[in-house]
Amino acid sequence: MDARDRILDAKKIVVKVGTTTLTHESGKLNLNRIEKLARVLSDLNNSGKQFILVSSGAIGVGVNRLNLDRADMTLPERQASASVGQAILMKIYQKLFGEYNQTVSQILLTKDIMDNLEGKQNAENTMNTLLELGIIPIVNENDTISTFEIQFGDNDTLSATVASLVDADLLILLSDIDGLFTADPRKDPDAKIISVVEEVTREVESLASGSGSEFGTGGMITKLTAAKICGKEGIDTIIANGEDPSIIYNILDGEEIGTLFLSR
Repeated sequence: MDARDRILDAKKIVVKVGTTTLTHESGKLNLNRIEKLARVLSDLNNSGKQFILVSSGAIGVGVNRLNLDRADMTLPERQASASVGQAILMKIYQKLFGEYNQTVSQILLTKDIMDNLEGKQNAENTMNTLLELGIIPIVNENDTISTFEIQFGDNDTLSATVASLVDADLLILLSDIDGLFTADPRKDPDAKIISVVEEVTREVESLASGSGSEFGTGGMITKLTAAKICGKEGIDTIIANGEDPSIIYNILDGEEIGTLFLSR
């Protein structure tokens, strides 16, 4: 069986969208792309798939609304930006998903909740109940109260934690990159995309580089970490370019899109 064929049976899927996928270069929301994402996930949800959307973007949206300088922000300003931005982001998600008669919910997590047995169980029960009701939970880190001790640090890690929590079949990481390459494609024109990774080895990790966006917090390194977390839990991971959210159709059809990290 081809490695991609196993994706055809995936029913419970976590999709993570990065800040660069949700925003223009200005940092303001890309409403056309968010609308497409809402349409694709709503349509696939109608077909019987179950989705959890892990969404970045709250701090970036808040920074723009409050006219703050991201480079010089204090922790309280960052948390204030998250508070304002999360409310704006959810209002837009509710409106756009609502256009397709799809109900969404908001879940904000911190690492200490997931490290607490009761909190973790409550989160798992809530998410699975929402999925059974046909609702798409939209998850983000609770940056409004998060400090170093209780933060995931990036939404790639958060999405892998969520996928493990609900025993997902597949994690899709959508970003501004096509997948894992043999070298940095921005610097090496001969760089080639790697279609399938059977194991995240040190050699594979050496291919990773940092994020090229001033608005995003993750890079290829955090995505490989997410793939390793999911791999140990029997969950496949795909890294793909989220410029056109309809790529999710192609991924779930088993097409050779992005880089597939096979679980053990």
